[in-house]
Amino acid sequence: LSPPTHAISLLRQALPSKDIINEEEEDDYEEEVLVYAAFLATSLAEANDFDPSHWNDVLSPYLLDDSKVIEKWCSLTEKEILGDVDSESEDEDSGEELCNIRFSLAYGGKILLHQTRLHLRRGHRYALVGENGAGKTTLMNAINKGKLEGWPTFLKTHYVDSGSNVDPVYEARHVMHNLISATGSSEEKCKNLLHKLKFTQDMMDGSIGELSGGWQMKLRLAEAVLVDADILLLDEPTNHLDHITCSWLTEYLQSLVDTTVIIVSHDTHFMQEVCTDVIHYEKREGWIHRKLVHYRGTMSDFVAKQPQAKHYFELATSNDLEFKFPEPGRLEGIRTSTQKFLEMENVSFRYPGQTKDLLTGITIKMNLSSRVALLGANGAGKTTLVKMIAGDTMPSNPDECKFFVHHNLRVAYVAQHSFFHVEEHMDSSPVAYIQWRFKDAYDKEKLESAAFKISDNEQAAIDAFGLEGIWSRRMRAGRLEYEVKKKGILEKNNKYYSKEELLDMGFERLLKQTDEKIAAREAGLDLRPCTTTEIQRHLDDFGLAQEFGTYGKIRGLSGGQKVKLVLAAAMWNCPHLLVLDEPTNYLDRKALGALSAALNNWGGAVLMISHSKEFYSSVCKEEWLVEGGTVHVAGDSGEREMKAVAKKKAFAKDEDEETTKEKAGGNVNVDGNKYKDSALNFWGQTLPKKDVRNYEKAKKKGDVARMREILKIPAGKIMPGMEELGDGK
Repeated sequence: LSPPTHAISLLRQALPSKDIINEEEEDDYEEEVLVYAAFLATSLAEANDFDPSHWNDVLSPYLLDDSKVIEKWCSLTEKEILGDVDSESEDEDSGEELCNIRFSLAYGGKILLHQTRLHLRRGHRYALVGENGAGKTTLMNAINKGKLEGWPTFLKTHYVDSGSNVDPVYEARHVMHNLISATGSSEEKCKNLLHKLKFTQDMMDGSIGELSGGWQMKLRLAEAVLVDADILLLDEPTNHLDHITCSWLTEYLQSLVDTTVIIVSHDTHFMQEVCTDVIHYEKREGWIHRKLVHYRGTMSDFVAKQPQAKHYFELATSNDLEFKFPEPGRLEGIRTSTQKFLEMENVSFRYPGQTKDLLTGITIKMNLSSRVALLGANGAGKTTLVKMIAGDTMPSNPDECKFFVHHNLRVAYVAQHSFFHVEEHMDSSPVAYIQWRFKDAYDKEKLESAAFKISDNEQAAIDAFGLEGIWSRRMRAGRLEYEVKKKGILEKNNKYYSKEELLDMGFERLLKQTDEKIAAREAGLDLRPCTTTEIQRHLDDFGLAQEFGTYGKIRGLSGGQKVKLVLAAAMWNCPHLLVLDEPTNYLDRKALGALSAALNNWGGAVLMISHSKEFYSSVCKEEWLVEGGTVHVAGDSGEREMKAVAKKKAFAKDEDEETTKEKAGGNVNVDGNKYKDSALNFWGQTLPKKDVRNYEKAKKKGDVARMREILKIPAGKIMPGMEELGDGK
């Protein structure tokens, strides 16, 4: 056998300089012994065994029991074989060693980290840095549960999650009782800390689910402060927090001496202030899988050593990630980008059961050029105002205010807890989720929400009136009228009622559902195919690749990828107004740069709640400050290019296998519009749009005779594909 020259070379590096063997000097180590030891070391390395104690047991008989030489040889071989890069100094004063382990990590069938090292010391604050989907949260969870190979079982960890998962059981718990039981602290100690974080007595006496996102994060951080842990794991701790609370958190973490902290956050300024070390997910040339690379110093020191990582400090676009938003389309009666589609004057809002208005005297307006940042402290009423704009709630003083929202306005609302959108679909793919939500040519999730769901009282009013359905809507003499079909009455006797009349009858939610369906049809959702190819093409425009969009499950997506999915789903119906509640949560810097660029190029209006001035100032030129129950307007969005114009509703077609084969055979007639061709009568003629709608009405009523008449099916004949209509006899 040929001597393992590389192993021998590493051994020579490990030997003291006086012991290096050369041809002119005798030594206690003989060449044959070194070669044999090198063979043994190679066997250990091939087995991925880099435990110094094992190396010492195997090699000490041949290296004069020199454990220092053996340990250095083991370390050199390990770094050479596994490609470790670690810039950490090994000074004795760098802190007590908490763990020094090697492990691999996978999620499902995907390897996230392979044979990488994690070396933690007490009192250090580590920034865990990597792109969306790299596996940062998966690693934090594995550490918290002690699932990493070789993890020291004596270490006590505490995990503060990002709030990305909605847990009804957790949200139903009492705030104070939960904090006491989770931390084992006294009620007095818990109360003092919550008072310091500005919790009111009502908040302490209520349930967790009644708190806004910012207050829920404060509560989770309070729990972390009261738990005496060796390692704190903070996943996006600044999500939803205002500047005052962020400053408190920064000062608290900087004061920790005996606690090690690992932080995942896309708030680079916060990481720069807090962290003493950086652990970076890297995949270098020659590495098959990612590894963790440790850098001593702050985030700016890290970027100085790795200039290609400067995007962590910049909000700039990247060539490898771009968001493409669909243009909003025409809004009836709106001819310029400065013509208002929403106006509030002297609007107030009060939650049911409360004695005081949360918002008072609100006067605002919006148009397609609006780019508005909604600012204010946690609990000031920002989300409440957004819900009123989105149509989820109504003013509490309707007779004393002006409240105008265009009847065809399409609003995309990405909520503060954006993951609640997908919480019931965790085992579905992103494509399947969008198919479920939009397959009926309207937003099913929206119509099933509490704001649109018909109440028992309203259903009773509908039944008492004998209302079968609302067939259509028209604008007449400047007011909206709805065509109402009553049970037992022929369609030709349908009657039009004004919106005010129907509201007086108690049909508020039914009208909201009708307006939403009509607005969706105006967006072309009745023509847009909900096929896998069409949806994946849409997801590609938001940076969610086929690997995750079509073949992955929502449960396996990272926080940033879930945000991309929720954003893509919200934009499916080509909205005129996009409302973003804390859009910077979970998105990395590259994705934020892409989102900023897409918003600036888009032709619709934008309203966002964000504590990140760097982000909102890159998009918004107008600011609404919610303070003291009212809204103060500053700045001006100006005028932008009018892009919400009428366009022909056309969508790219999917090619099935048969069509591909036909084209390959030279048949040039196979490229017809199959979505158009699907609306054909018995004789293969295309149905006019009016007949299509009449057919849908007849289908709703179960009028088979009328359906056969529209499709021109001769008596005694059965139309292929329409066997359920029978032969007419």
